[in-house]
Amino acid sequence: MDLRIFTEPQQGADYDTLLAVAKATEALGFDAFFRSDHYLRMGSADGLPGPTDAWITLAGLARETSRIRLGTLMTAGTFRLPGVLAIQVAQVDQMSGGRIELGLGAGWFEDEHKAYGIPFPKEKSARLEEQLAIVTGLWATETGKTFNHDGTYYQLTDSPALPKPAQAKVPVLIGGHGAVRTPRLAARYADEFNIPFASLADSERQFGRVRAAAQSAGRSPDDLVYSNALVVCVGKNDAEVARRAAAIGREVEELKANGLAGSPAEVVEKIGAYEAIGSSRIYLQVLDLDDLDHLELISSQVQSQLNGA
Repeated sequence: MDLRIFTEPQQGADYDTLLAVAKATEALGFDAFFRSDHYLRMGSADGLPGPTDAWITLAGLARETSRIRLGTLMTAGTFRLPGVLAIQVAQVDQMSGGRIELGLGAGWFEDEHKAYGIPFPKEKSARLEEQLAIVTGLWATETGKTFNHDGTYYQLTDSPALPKPAQAKVPVLIGGHGAVRTPRLAARYADEFNIPFASLADSERQFGRVRAAAQSAGRSPDDLVYSNALVVCVGKNDAEVARRAAAIGREVEELKANGLAGSPAEVVEKIGAYEAIGSSRIYLQVLDLDDLDHLELISSQVQSQLNGA
């Protein structure tokens, strides 16, 4: 079971805070550091000192880390033109020595678009399908040849399809709860399917849909990695769990019901339940980015048990 650290910087974090978390992620043996792609806080958080851009952040971290994978859950398709995104991701992949992964979604948070003057089109899902075709098509185009796309929303003519990523193939993540289009897109384009903040029953159902879609597309369902994103709140005792829950404005019982919360043993047991339904990777949504002791505890008492140490 891979454990990855997943951050939500729009809730309030500058680059130095994210760098500290990424370095701790690497030092403590986690598999990857991922971040959301949002420009506006959600809920009651103050969001200070303001948003950071996902791909600018990852470019910086690419040069200041050496082992961990780096990526987004999920880059909003409404924020970037697909040709430009392909260039950005390829460049950051080169900067990292081939450690980048691209999670790409349709975009959904209308208020942040209004706040920063970003168009919020109605046809987001249909646009996402073209974006996936363009980004992956540009990367797959043989050097010296050109890429063309004549779509409903995007047209590319005689693109040199450069630069290329360092990796032969940048892993593409697709996720969500949609019953039809999402599994179909995952079967066609994804290396990994991620379901965010879902119960065991809902995860198992959605994994089944993706596996069936892959089979229908002539692809082995086992070609994909299946993963979950879940909020995490671990403590050595009940008081520590309660303190960490209060720090992120959540209730302990709610966190236990909807995420990974409680003692290390409780969290290991619940991760095992997700593993039993086919998940092989967990993105741990860490909401208090100043609490690096939390990461150390998860590393020493959760990850170590999962690894059989």
